Amino acid sequence: MTIGTVRLAAAAGLAWAIASPHASAQIPGQSPGQPPLALAQPEPQNAPPPLITLKDALDRARELDAQYRSAETDAEIARQDRLQARNSLLPTFSNSTQYLGTQGDTPLATGRFVTSDGVNVWREWAIGRGDVTAATFLKTPIKRAQAAEAAATARAEIARRGLAVTVTQRYYALVSAEHHYATSQQAVAQAQRFYDIAQRQQRLGQVAQADVIKAEISYRQQEQAFRDAVLQMENARLALAVLLFPTFTENFTVVDDLSVAAPLPPFPDVREMAGRENPDVRAATETLRVAEQEVSTARQAFLPTFSYDTVYGIEANQFALRSVYVAQPELGPLPNPGYFVTLNLAVPIWDWGTTRSRLHQASARRTLAQVQLSQAQRQVIGNLYTFYNEALTARTNADSAQHVAELAAESLRLTNLRYAAGESSALEVVDAQNTLVQARDAYDAALTRYRVALAELQTVTGPF
Repeated sequence: MTIGTVRLAAAAGLAWAIASPHASAQIPGQSPGQPPLALAQPEPQNAPPPLITLKDALDRARELDAQYRSAETDAEIARQDRLQARNSLLPTFSNSTQYLGTQGDTPLATGRFVTSDGVNVWREWAIGRGDVTAATFLKTPIKRAQAAEAAATARAEIARRGLAVTVTQRYYALVSAEHHYATSQQAVAQAQRFYDIAQRQQRLGQVAQADVIKAEISYRQQEQAFRDAVLQMENARLALAVLLFPTFTENFTVVDDLSVAAPLPPFPDVREMAGRENPDVRAATETLRVAEQEVSTARQAFLPTFSYDTVYGIEANQFALRSVYVAQPELGPLPNPGYFVTLNLAVPIWDWGTTRSRLHQASARRTLAQVQLSQAQRQVIGNLYTFYNEALTARTNADSAQHVAELAAESLRLTNLRYAAGESSALEVVDAQNTLVQARDAYDAALTRYRVALAELQTVTGPF
């Protein structure tokens, strides 16, 4: 009996698990007087359940996971910071319109206040401002913002790959739980049939009472295992639903592709991908670049700063291009537009060591970033070997577990035939039943382990 035959025999139970997630757990052969297991569950919905693939689950989780969305938001903020850093090195331009109304009941033709050359003063200024520092030529703010953006983008990729591992674990935990439910349901049916056979043969005087007791013990134990399988499947469904839906619901089904996994690439290819695509090293590298630019910025604080303000426009008693100057009306209308320039050179002299202290702080952060980069490189290399060996072992174990499950199914078939012929004991039948259940569960666990191992390996290498 192959694994395919085993899965086919459990199809009815698995269909129940998928199509009726809110049904009570009725054990095959259960006596009518015994109430079924009724778990507390969310209210059922009338809409047809959507069919969720692993890709659908990943897409849904990226839209809803707060940690991943936070990393994406940080990356977007960093992109805007880079744009602002570039603009900070450029002059700014603005326009100002003002009216100065002054009390004028004095013998003077001008206003009462010193700043006014008439009762009515209009200002229309186009203003340009800018600073010329060492950062203007070295582009330090832009370089720092670019490094910070690259680091934030790398951290968003780290969050994306980490979320993929979480979703993969929960997705295949549900698939495996459904398999375990089907296996448990079939095991209960087998134990029930063996219990009936033992009772029938005991009535015919062909077996002892001890065989009937052993068969009943096995049947009751399989009942308990079935109820645990129902609980495990329900918990796995709830855990996955939390990640996938904005409004909590259990009304969905998943595609069972547990046995259809991507092949494991050769290690040289995996190592090349890890060196090219790893976001942990990239994030640490860009963080070091940020720290180096902060050191450069701290050093630039010791240098002079040149700033300028330029204004072009009018400051006149009339809002016009030409007007009569109140203090000298005999000159007639004069042009109003003009300009003035303010230049400023600021030289730092003494700030009680504050600037030097900031330089020390930046240097300390740079040293820490160097250590973190070195650690990230070592950690990535260690993870690469660890995750690859885990995936390789999991794949090998899955192949072995499949063969063991096939052997266990055949062993149970032969043991049942021998028991029917009086050549084996009830203990051997029960042992064969338990071995088959364990073998099937081990096969599902090995497949799930391989799937998760591939997802963990891809946190180092990227998708393959």
